[in-house]
Amino acid sequence: MTNQPIKMFTIGFTGSSAEHFFERLKQVGIKKVIDTRLWASSQLSGFAKKKDLPYFLGEIAGVAYEYRQELAPSAEILKAYKDNRISWDEYEIQYIQLINHRNIANILSPEEINGACFLCACKTQDNCHRRLLAEHLQQEWDQYAIFSASSIKKELML
Repeated sequence: MTNQPIKMFTIGFTGSSAEHFFERLKQVGIKKVIDTRLWASSQLSGFAKKKDLPYFLGEIAGVAYEYRQELAPSAEILKAYKDNRISWDEYEIQYIQLINHRNIANILSPEEINGACFLCACKTQDNCHRRLLAEHLQQEWDQYAIFSASSIKKELML
């Protein structure tokens, strides 16, 4: 563990133009986007499809790309939430249990995610697993600063 705080970002792409999405990443100097989506190849992803995103990130923003499906919620948890069979509070509990079971805090390292950005489709991080993941790692690692790339100007002024 380093003595310096770890900076980690989150971003979603729904409702964002490609220009706005890539400019936010460039503005804060993101080094790597870590894709946490369960279904990263969906045609609904537009410019953020798994097969296209590494090229766009590299060419437009000089950012590396890594797909980490083990950071995504399980299909069962996600479907139950989207079908309104479980509440957001229940989703949070089940997702945290899942990433604990997967031992994510020990699989990832603070150095690996320093300057990285967790990506998901959700427009905001409010009801998104990327926020839960970041907060969980913050608790586990205790030297971790989380920023949302969707409101980065405000957060960089802190």
